[in-house]
Amino acid sequence: MYSTALLLRIAKVVSIFAIGMMALIIVIGNTTDYYTNYYFVEHVLKMDTIFPDSNIQYRDINNPILIHTGYILLIILEAIMAFCCLKGSWLLFKNLKSDRITFHAAKKWSIAGLIIGILIWFFGFEVIGGEWFAMWQSSVWNGLGSAERIVTFIVLTLILFHLKDEELTN
Repeated sequence: MYSTALLLRIAKVVSIFAIGMMALIIVIGNTTDYYTNYYFVEHVLKMDTIFPDSNIQYRDINNPILIHTGYILLIILEAIMAFCCLKGSWLLFKNLKSDRITFHAAKKWSIAGLIIGILIWFFGFEVIGGEWFAMWQSSVWNGLGSAERIVTFIVLTLILFHLKDEELTN
């Protein structure tokens, strides 16, 4: 059986690889089937399915150019996140059996990808989409559950990354 230290390192590699693959699949989906998720973003920004008597409708964005720009920015951030996480997982894998200082240093790209993920799914979806554009009020165009699930795994992975890396024993 492998040592606990090695298994924890493997858990870090697998976690960041899985997050990177998720982000890559999202980017592929958002680019090859652009309008499916564009309509989601459009309805959230237009605030056209929030409570009818809501007094915050003034926040809506109805300009298609702004909506496309926001959606394209989102896809670009997801692509950068995918790149960072996948590059990070490769660097961690390459240094899996290195000393703890080298392995720890190999986490930089992964952590950058996790930070971008928090920016996208917590700040973007939960704070901006959920609160500013009142996505929580929509029974149709509400991505808060999905965003929460993704943010939870990202933050748990960030905590896992913060655990002290021990030297490997034979």
